[in-house]
Amino acid sequence: MRIVVAEDLYLLRDGMIRLLAAYGHEVVATATTGPETLDALLKWRPDVSVVDVRMPPTQSDEGLKAALAARREVPGLPVLILSQHVEQLYARELLADGAGGVGYLLKESVFDADQFADALERVARGGTAMDPAVITKLLSSGSSNRRLDGLTEREHAVLALMAEGLSNQAIGQRLFLSESAISKYTTTMFDKLGINNDDHHNRRVQAVLTYLNKA
Repeated sequence: MRIVVAEDLYLLRDGMIRLLAAYGHEVVATATTGPETLDALLKWRPDVSVVDVRMPPTQSDEGLKAALAARREVPGLPVLILSQHVEQLYARELLADGAGGVGYLLKESVFDADQFADALERVARGGTAMDPAVITKLLSSGSSNRRLDGLTEREHAVLALMAEGLSNQAIGQRLFLSESAISKYTTTMFDKLGINNDDHHNRRVQAVLTYLNKA
């Protein structure tokens, strides 16, 4: 994959470049400020990008704002936010276009290289990779979505794990259920949410975005 890395800390940026190269990916550009990030994303239109939230010149939310601006110009441009902070308002905006291809992970929650590489690949394919802490933050404020009211407690649990990017097998292991049972839950869930697309992957993305945009 062709990847843009937007991170102002040298050691972390260099470490990501080496890690991605080890997985056979090409870092086509790096950025250390918000404006550089936007320029790189629009110039290269990468298969996926890794973007920190807080970058120069303000060290506030420059990176995330650049990612949002790039996705407005190029709808669905895959972006994985990797940060120490949860910017709830902008995280919700990142998901609001319904295009998929988004991820938001906290640096402290990435425990191994395979986990990070898997999240990148899911986002590049148009899926989601959301940190549980980000999901909790997004769902902690906002009103109920009537489309979700008909889901059972178990279906809500399945959908929350789906938002993290887990496969049916992994969800089953987490909930101590068989993969076939999870498959039945997801099928019923899609029907209740009125998601009828024949593409199973796309149905998962739509269900997750409905869940995370409940406000």
